[in-house]
Amino acid sequence: MTPRLNALGRSTVRVTELAFGAAAIGNLFTAVTDAGAEQAVHAAWDAGVRYFDTAPHYGLGLSERRLGAALRSRPRNEYVVSTKAGRVLEPTPGAPGDDLANGFAVPATHRRRWDFSARGVRRSIEGSLERLGLDRIDIVYLHDPDDHAGPALDQAYPELARMREEGTVGAIGVGMNQADLLARFIRETDIDAVLLAGRYTLLDQRGLTELLPLAADRGVGVVIGGVFNSGLLADPRPGATYDYTAAPPDLLSRALGLKAVCERHGVPLRAAALRFPLGHPAVASVLVGTRSAAEARDAAAMLGHPVPDALWAELKERGLLPADVPTPGKAG
Repeated sequence: MTPRLNALGRSTVRVTELAFGAAAIGNLFTAVTDAGAEQAVHAAWDAGVRYFDTAPHYGLGLSERRLGAALRSRPRNEYVVSTKAGRVLEPTPGAPGDDLANGFAVPATHRRRWDFSARGVRRSIEGSLERLGLDRIDIVYLHDPDDHAGPALDQAYPELARMREEGTVGAIGVGMNQADLLARFIRETDIDAVLLAGRYTLLDQRGLTELLPLAADRGVGVVIGGVFNSGLLADPRPGATYDYTAAPPDLLSRALGLKAVCERHGVPLRAAALRFPLGHPAVASVLVGTRSAAEARDAAAMLGHPVPDALWAELKERGLLPADVPTPGKAG
């Protein structure tokens, strides 16, 4: 199944239901070759993916450079790229060591500096344009402003809005792994979209409390990341990770329960985890971190796998999903 296009809230940007998360091709945790990164992007393209998400944070700019290079031969009006602002990259000439302390297997050629000032946001986006090799960016998210809400609201957001008016940026938004501050941005600003990671999944529906209904009411598009909760919903087993740490026993037990129900209906757990967020009308796309061509093809296959209504019904009957949570129709 080719992922379909959805409008991103009220904006003119349209995104595929499946999005390519490019952190891994920035050498997240382990190195990926240039060729492997290019093959991953091309495999996603061949599977119908046209929305690609990156950030300066990912590999100190490596993800943006690799993504831009891989997309260079593609028609610019046929794909959407999002990147992020809030961390400015500053060169560290001659610095020894690597960036593994921040999760990326790259040389420590730069350091990140939090900067949600108007000047910092514009500088960040100008750097992203250069690394991506683009003259405009379709979507820019403020990246993880958890501890910087004041300047993000008062300085970064107005600058993004100016750049949207200038046409350098298409849609603007905020990306975080918490729902409360995203809801505040929707209430207090004119953002187009939010990227919510890990908080609207088969295991965690905190985004449904306020954020998703508010987004639907205000016409703000939602992109959901972290649908596997960093691994537990991809392969639930002892030692599996949840939010990048060892999964606690109660969550492992729930994940195994979800897997058992899925297996009774002939559905891989990954397929149900990918499709679940799309049951909410505010959700336009699910974002999957992708390291290789095989992973890109698997994500597309899982999103296209039929998920019967009876599966969602059984999950609710067994208390594995709330009774009132919206569930998707059949894929296809």
